[in-house]
This record gives sequence, C-alpha cells and structure tokens, in this order.
Amino acid sequence: MSRSLKAHLLLVLITLIWGSNFVVIKNALADISPFFFNAVRMSLAAVVLAAVFYRELGRFTAASLRSGLLVGVFLFVGNELQTVGLKYTTPSKSAFLTGVSVVLVPVLLALFWKRGLNRWTAAGVLLAFVGLHLLTVPASAGSGLNLRSMNQGDLFTLGAALVFAFHIILIEHATRTQGWQQITLVQVTVTALLMIVTVPVAEKTYVVWSPQVIWGIGITGFLSLALAFAIQAWAQQFTPATHTALIFTLEPVFAWLTSFIFLGERLGSRAGFGAACILAGLLISEEKAGAESMAVSPDHAAVPSQHG
Repeated sequence: MSRSLKAHLLLVLITLIWGSNFVVIKNALADISPFFFNAVRMSLAAVVLAAVFYRELGRFTAASLRSGLLVGVFLFVGNELQTVGLKYTTPSKSAFLTGVSVVLVPVLLALFWKRGLNRWTAAGVLLAFVGLHLLTVPASAGSGLNLRSMNQGDLFTLGAALVFAFHIILIEHATRTQGWQQITLVQVTVTALLMIVTVPVAEKTYVVWSPQVIWGIGITGFLSLALAFAIQAWAQQFTPATHTALIFTLEPVFAWLTSFIFLGERLGSRAGFGAACILAGLLISEEKAGAESMAVSPDHAAVPSQHG
C-alpha cells in the first residue's frame, strides 16, 4: 500500500471519529461549560502525545516551534468557535457549517498562495458542497442556506469553518518541511495552554461530573484530539490540502449516522442523495484530478523521507 493511499484511508478514519463525536460532545455540554470542557480534553491530549513522542522533546528546532505555534493558534480558535457554536445548534447543522471549509480551502489557496485549482478538483469540491447542503439542510429551507434561520451558534460555527480551512492548509505546509511528530505535539500543547488561560476570562465555569462529561472528555481527548491530530499531521505530508478538505466532508455523513443511531434523528431520500453527492465528489477529485496531476507533474507528491 502506497503512502498516499494509506494517508487517504487514515484521514477517512479520523473523519469517522470526528463525525461520531458530535453527539458525544453535544451530550457532554449539557453538564459542563464549553471552554472548560475544551481545556480539560485538550490538556489530556497534550499529556498523551508528550508520553508517546517524548523522544522528540530534545529535537525541537526554532522552525518547528514557530510552525507548531502558528498551527496551534488556529486549532485553538477553531475548536473554541465550534464548541461554543455546537451548544446552540444541532449536531448535523454544526457538521454542515463546519464542512463549508471544503469550499474555503481552495479559495484561500488561490487568494493567498496563488495555487491554481484543477478542474476535476473544482468539480469534486462543488459536488461535495451540494451534497453537504442536501444532507444537512432540510427541504423546508428552500434552495438557499435560509440565512434568516441562522442563530448565534451557526455564526460561531461558520467562523470555525474559516479557521479550520486555514488550519488544514498550514498543516500541509508545516509537515512538509518539519517533523510531523513535533508539529503535532507543539500544536496540541499550545492549544491546551491557550484554552487553560481563556477559561477564567471567557466564561463562568460550571461542571457536573456526570458519565456523559467523563466519557466525553476521555473519548475525545484520546481519539478525536491526540490520535486524530497525530494522524492528520502524518497524512497531510502525502495529501494535498484540497483533497484533505474533501475527505473531511464525510464528517456530516458520519455525524448523521451517529445522530440517527443514538438520538433518532431521521433524514430522508434528500439526505441520502446528498451523501451520494459527497462520495461522488471525493471519487471525481481523487481519480480524475489525481490522474491529471500525475500526468502534468509526476513528482508532485514527493516529500522528504525523514518525515515518514
């Protein structure tokens, strides 16, 4: 199995983890304030990663620290906005609005990094975005995004989508020049520290140590933060940022499946067609755009072997 294929499959795995955690987080936030919840689970992730990558502690360079710090700031802001937003909106709507980053990634790459967009990738992005809309926005909302129905939670989540789009791009750049283990450890540690500092000034902290809270901290700290960010940092060495964003559009599909199983949230044929559009967008981008890119630039995916 090639590194590229392995990276794509692992990105799908962490998307499954993130999608299934919307319900876990939503339930936990009934008994704990969002900033405190984030600070505790991110601190747990930082401790876990430090234990796993302890050999990297003496190998940091100024460049890796700078890159990890920058990525960590974006990760911090995105997570805070998304978690606060989720407190006031539904899991499936949060997943859709977060998925707007699939459109923002190629736009930001074109605006700030002057990177052109392959026609097949553009088609895949557009198809995936249509699928996101069909999957998570009810038919009663009409053909648009029904902006009049948006609440403060939706606006926070849209802000998170913009920040996460930058995060995806910055991770790609950082891990292709610096060790992915160092980037992972620094970004999560920086995020945890920022979250700890933010708690006393951003909210009136409250917590009931219910099973939902303990489970939410444990499962998200180990899986959706420590494991997932380590996998993302490794995988984005071999996966373009736009492809990563497309894979992440599967998140609301997994979020809906989890909501259906545990909350009884039902979606009909419209949602099924939306999910099919997302999958089609992924396939078009991976197969057509990948083949075209290889034909134009055979060594496009080359990366330093020391990062693997």
